[in-house]
Amino acid sequence: MIKKIKSLIKTILSEDRILQYHKIKSYGAALWYGNPSKHMRVIGITGTKGKSTAANFVWAVLQKNGIKTGLIGTANIRIGDDEFPNTSHMTMPGAGELQKLFFTMQKAGCEVVVMEVTSEGIKQYRNENIYFSIGMFTNLSPEHLPSHNNSFDEYKNTKKKFFTQLSTQNAECIIVNNDNEFSHEFLEEEIVQKVTVSMKKDSLEDGIDANIFAKITNVTPDKTFFSVHESGKSIEQKSLEKYALKIGGSKNVENALLAIGVGKHFNLSSTQIQAGFDALSVIPGRMERIEEGQDFSVFIDYAHEKLSMAFILETARSCVAGTDGKVIVLLGAEGGGRDIGKREIMGRQVGKSPAETGADFVVVSNVDPYEDNPTEIAEGIALFAEEEGKVRGKDLFVIEDRRAGIAKALELGRQNPNNIVFITGKGSEQSIVIGGKSYPWDDRVVVREELKKMV
Repeated sequence: MIKKIKSLIKTILSEDRILQYHKIKSYGAALWYGNPSKHMRVIGITGTKGKSTAANFVWAVLQKNGIKTGLIGTANIRIGDDEFPNTSHMTMPGAGELQKLFFTMQKAGCEVVVMEVTSEGIKQYRNENIYFSIGMFTNLSPEHLPSHNNSFDEYKNTKKKFFTQLSTQNAECIIVNNDNEFSHEFLEEEIVQKVTVSMKKDSLEDGIDANIFAKITNVTPDKTFFSVHESGKSIEQKSLEKYALKIGGSKNVENALLAIGVGKHFNLSSTQIQAGFDALSVIPGRMERIEEGQDFSVFIDYAHEKLSMAFILETARSCVAGTDGKVIVLLGAEGGGRDIGKREIMGRQVGKSPAETGADFVVVSNVDPYEDNPTEIAEGIALFAEEEGKVRGKDLFVIEDRRAGIAKALELGRQNPNNIVFITGKGSEQSIVIGGKSYPWDDRVVVREELKKMV
């Protein structure tokens, strides 16, 4: 034991001082709360997009079937059936708060905790003193690069450290979205059981124990129907299962497949898994429909980068297809040293013509400018929307004040009952940071207030 402590101290002291601090804090917090994660089965989800949605699907499947489950994620915190907003502005809380949450969940009788595992959290050793039973991978794309020396490889390798940890801890199982171009790298570690999920590959690959394949049968703004085949080493014949989600969008099927993988690992039947999906109709700030008596559709979504915005636009365009409905999108970008390159990407995405899966109307507004110049951020998006063909004052509006921007988007939406409005960028966040100062804010509350003014 003494040798182990000396070795640990030597390792810590050899690292950067900031990392030394985080590592000591991580170990200290785990010891202070008695390593609570050792007393529960912990499911960690990493990837660029989809972590919050996947985590809530997993929670619903387990909780509905009598397995008391905690959840720690960007959108919300759950302890069994009790739900709280995550007010920390951090997907993965600091080590002290994280271990405290585990302790609280353990005392509340949780058997399982499902949590999002971020690259920033991995960098700061917040995951190191958590004992994981199952690891999951959603997807990987360039995001959060300023935190990783603007290197995608560094970002990717940081994520992979979590899977190395799973191997070291002899985790029970990993479940990997096999449709991502980097998925094979997350399947390289030696793990007891490897499961892949896919919407493209209806086959079992070497080294994989089971593959869960889905085919979408129908999508609406707030419902998604799909069928599933499962093939595996111990499965002689494929069986067809049918599922439905009360949350719209084809991309959500990828996240639901991960939850199906967890359900099967817990020996739940397809009927039991579907019962979990039936119990979940809202994930805070993720394709969350807002109803205040208006005759057009309004959704709040966290979409704030290329993949998630593409998903929003694809979903919206499929919903207005065959009607005279228009797609209205409010978006912005963060300041505070965040990747400024995505301003062009986002501006061009929404600025494209409807035929190219762009928006019909674009409103550019504040998200979290932090200490940066809000005008510079907004104009940095609008410029590229204009280059794609949008015309300022006609189908492009720059309104820095977010409440005024939301009001404009809703005013455009009310012109036709077939219109769909997406308010993006913040989801269920509980604050907005302007000029370095944080103010209380919730898009869902503001949208409801503005809709009530219209009725």
